[in-house]
Amino acid sequence: MSALPDATAPEPQVLARELAQASSDAFANDVLVLDIAAITTLADYFVISSADNERMLRAVVRDVSDRAAKEGVRLIRQEGTPESGWVLLDFGDVVVHAFSKQEREFYQLDRLWADAPRILVIQ
Repeated sequence: MSALPDATAPEPQVLARELAQASSDAFANDVLVLDIAAITTLADYFVISSADNERMLRAVVRDVSDRAAKEGVRLIRQEGTPESGWVLLDFGDVVVHAFSKQEREFYQLDRLWADAPRILVIQ
């Protein structure tokens, strides 16, 4: 999906797992990796997580961005802010959705993409 990936960058599924672990390490809750490759051309994987408050959401975004950079993966685009309760980090093949609990419940991406295989779940 991504344009001209770095030769040293990990495979998309490996990256998705790494970014999910970074989310969990930053104390995100209900971390989920969905394989959406067969459903859409938007990306190959979604990583979805929740944070208890704005400070924790900010930490999740920072730690995920740092982990991607360490893996040699460039952030293509960021949408939203921790203050808004939803931050989208687009890494091409992998898109990370970091939510406040309220925003995750409202948008229900887990339900919207329910047909996608769950690759990893971290409670």
